[in-house]
Amino acid sequence: MNAPVWLVNRLRRLARRRTPTGWFDAFAVGGMLLLAWLVFDTMPAGPHPLVVGPGTVDFQGAQRLELAVVSAAPVVMCRRRPVTALAGLLVGAAWLTALGEGSTMSLVGAGALVSVVAASRPRWIGLAATITTFAAWTVLEFAATPGGPTPYGRLSNAVLLLAVAFIGGVLIRERREHGRALREQVAASAVTAERLRIARELHDMVAHSIGIVAIQAGAAKRCISTQPVLAAEALEVIETTSRETLTGLRHMLVALRRAENDRDSGAPMPGLDSLPALADNAARAGVAVRVRFDGERRELPAEVDLSAYRIVQESVTNVVRHADTGQCSVAIAFRPREVVIEVLDDGRGGLADAPRAGGGFGLAGMRERVSLLHGSFDAGPRPEGGFRVAARIPA
Repeated sequence: MNAPVWLVNRLRRLARRRTPTGWFDAFAVGGMLLLAWLVFDTMPAGPHPLVVGPGTVDFQGAQRLELAVVSAAPVVMCRRRPVTALAGLLVGAAWLTALGEGSTMSLVGAGALVSVVAASRPRWIGLAATITTFAAWTVLEFAATPGGPTPYGRLSNAVLLLAVAFIGGVLIRERREHGRALREQVAASAVTAERLRIARELHDMVAHSIGIVAIQAGAAKRCISTQPVLAAEALEVIETTSRETLTGLRHMLVALRRAENDRDSGAPMPGLDSLPALADNAARAGVAVRVRFDGERRELPAEVDLSAYRIVQESVTNVVRHADTGQCSVAIAFRPREVVIEVLDDGRGGLADAPRAGGGFGLAGMRERVSLLHGSFDAGPRPEGGFRVAARIPA
């Protein structure tokens, strides 16, 4: 027997596809062939009477196989049009029953399609498909045995099968929707985390530079008429700091725009090795920063190195802007499993904390950085005066 042309073309198209959808369609064709074989294997053999009229029929093996393939053919549409596939399969089952070649396997295949409908369509459509399939199953059972005993046993099996198919499809649909919701939630969380990271970077980078610019601009304004040399030095600091800030912002924008696989563009982010330059900038703003390293220095993970630098940078910025003191100390201790950061000043202490905690994001940003790295953070006035910032970061 020659295979139908549409089936040959369908198989050729599936063979050329390499997508997950193509694999699903290939499974659908395989399911159709399996159902056709089961229907063929369970068809009544030999001469038997027609159901729709007088007379007998006696289909041979090739003819019976063609009938089975045609009746099961709608299964190939189960991915794109599951409702149409179910309707076509029920029509095929009715056609076979009318010819006296009815098979229970056609109705079992319809039950499987009920599960597909319930999993891919709204719940009311799945429920309507289940009820329609049971009604058709009942009619075909009575039509196949006219005048015979009522097939209560087979109908009860049909109820059980269709109920399991409908519930299974609904559960699959709900699990898919739940997975989609989780993925959307994870994506939203990732976007929020990235926004917070960018906000912290911008704050730590810009706040430090703007603080120095503001102080130097005020100094230049006060002495421009009486001490022009000092005013010129302050303006030079403003120019240098502004250029460095613009460079840092440009590098950040490049890093945000570049592709994930482009590792060569942009400049490396600052780390603890950049603390001398940070101390020089603070000195230009009138605050001497003493940096001390304890323990054996080692290479730190990039995120730890950057966060440690940002914590020191923000702490020094707060000293420059709020502490009203001319010096502070920075201690970096390398422990076996962590890095300990401590920044001390002898400025206004508790008074300095008010603007920091009231309207700024410096302390909150430092605390977020340390929390993301599973460390501990503490900041507050010192009993002997001044302010202390301390962080412990696992590394």
